[in-house]
Amino acid sequence: MAKNKFKGLGVALVTPFKSDSSIDREALLRLVEYQIAGGVDFLCIMGTTAETPCLTRAERRELKELLVEKVSGRVPLLMGCGGNCTQSVVEELEASDWSGIDGVLSVCPMYNKPSQEGLYQHFATIAKASPVPVVLYNVPGRTGVNMTAETTLRLARDFESIVAIKEASGNISQMDDIIKNKPKDFDVISGDDGITFPLITLGAVGVISVIGNALPAEFSRMVRLALRGEYGQALSIHHKFAELFKLLFVDGNPAGVKAMLHAMGLIENQLRLPLVPTRLTTMEQISRILKDLHIR
Repeated sequence: MAKNKFKGLGVALVTPFKSDSSIDREALLRLVEYQIAGGVDFLCIMGTTAETPCLTRAERRELKELLVEKVSGRVPLLMGCGGNCTQSVVEELEASDWSGIDGVLSVCPMYNKPSQEGLYQHFATIAKASPVPVVLYNVPGRTGVNMTAETTLRLARDFESIVAIKEASGNISQMDDIIKNKPKDFDVISGDDGITFPLITLGAVGVISVIGNALPAEFSRMVRLALRGEYGQALSIHHKFAELFKLLFVDGNPAGVKAMLHAMGLIENQLRLPLVPTRLTTMEQISRILKDLHIR
């Protein structure tokens, strides 16, 4: 039975860019050290927050090698590998070098909106092909299709290599249904910073976080307190960041967290088209909250 290594605070790592849109490798490596020093439990690379659809295949390969070397086994690495053509995903799984990678995060197919049986068959095929454990990713706000609790549980029971799901449906009752009825060795991971605290109280094992890029120490403390059942202190931290949770997504992800990282002096405020930086008003609000929290 494959075991899930992805518990606690996982950070969906951004890809810093320079003003000419080239990858800022130095800033990325500094950010990795900042995450590890801040106490993250694992890193999620090549996900949506990394602007992976805006990276070339050569860039993705180079960044994977760079990050594996930099992390050097200090924390587990979960790497995105998904799409809406099942055969293309399988070919990528079979052709890629997975050394140094501890698991694959595979998103529900987007745009072509498969049925629940189609979703089951898609992930069943991926589970059979993947050389590393698989974490499912349900994010209907981006893909246009919701994977139901029934389909998730069916996959969890049928494939030992499927070890967890990153749930970002926003449907608490659906997530609770999965948690209540899942196999022992299958886990639910929050895909939304704002519901991490309540989801952990229901039995989730952690989060793949956006805000953790900027506040790894603070957010990892909340996650660990909640996992230990120290809900009062965890709730206090959750409430402290409630406004930031909203601001990070009001102009889309990762525009909000990149604005926040820029305000903290960690990266340039650059995204690749078709994504653009946050509005000035959002940037000003983020800067104000960081100042109020004494984080600059």
